[in-house]
Amino acid sequence: MSATVFIDGAVGTTGLEIRDRLAGRIDLAIALLPEERRKDPEARRQALNDADFVILCLPDDAAREAVALIDNPRTRVIDASSAHRVAPGWTYGFPELPGQAERIANAARVANPGCYPTGFLALVAPLVATGLIPADLPLSINAASGYSGGGKSMIAEFEAGGATTAFRAYALGLAHKHIAEMTQHAGLTHAPIFAPAVANAYRGMVVEVPLHLHALPGRPSLAAIEDVLRAAFEGSTLVNIAAGDAGAVEIEENAGTDRLTLRVCGNDAVGHARLIATLDNLGKGAGGAAVQNLNIMAGVDPVAGLVF
Repeated sequence: MSATVFIDGAVGTTGLEIRDRLAGRIDLAIALLPEERRKDPEARRQALNDADFVILCLPDDAAREAVALIDNPRTRVIDASSAHRVAPGWTYGFPELPGQAERIANAARVANPGCYPTGFLALVAPLVATGLIPADLPLSINAASGYSGGGKSMIAEFEAGGATTAFRAYALGLAHKHIAEMTQHAGLTHAPIFAPAVANAYRGMVVEVPLHLHALPGRPSLAAIEDVLRAAFEGSTLVNIAAGDAGAVEIEENAGTDRLTLRVCGNDAVGHARLIATLDNLGKGAGGAAVQNLNIMAGVDPVAGLVF
């Protein structure tokens, strides 16, 4: 018998990405509410409690409210919002981090990672874990996302006739909701400076962490940093390490896929490094990650339905 998956928020940007990846699956039955009942509290309560798996594609407050409606102990939840990423009792849904795949497989509540944190943590968490980056090192993150990351309203803004915005820096007050998530799951003692931006591309993402190598213990080489990342993600289907000698990196490099590509670029002679991750903000940064976590929780091929 197929397991039932209820997607709460199935018509939003992330919900539609998840539905695309689950289309044609014979091991899963997708439950959806008709349009006229999507905001009916009792209909949602019943759907949330009838499902084997629930994927929440909702704003943070609505996600918390949805969780509060679930009283069936057999219902397992994946939350694609940022509401529970540092919350007690929730498993962080980044299976490529050490030990996380097993935790996800046994979890009742899984918090899907944010798109920017996915790139940042892949670059930094292994380096902190091995001591190559001290936990108290001041770090900065420069990042740009496709405008689909802002949901339907931002998509409409960027696609309106006559729209001229090419690049928009935001979160200038340095209080972005992803900072706590990045700090905690990277094992840092100080929050990084996070400088995100939106680019005039529908989907895609670049996350960059610059480093002064002389500020690191033992002044590691670029090759030493790359070796740590290769070891951390050895055998991964979705995370790959590319050569760092690329002349340029495109924001849309992994658009339309669930891949995550890491590079260690820089200049050994001057002791400067640029750690760069590219991913699709809607793929490995959202819908693809949710499906990967669902697969792991369901005990099937972790990359079933994914694009890589």
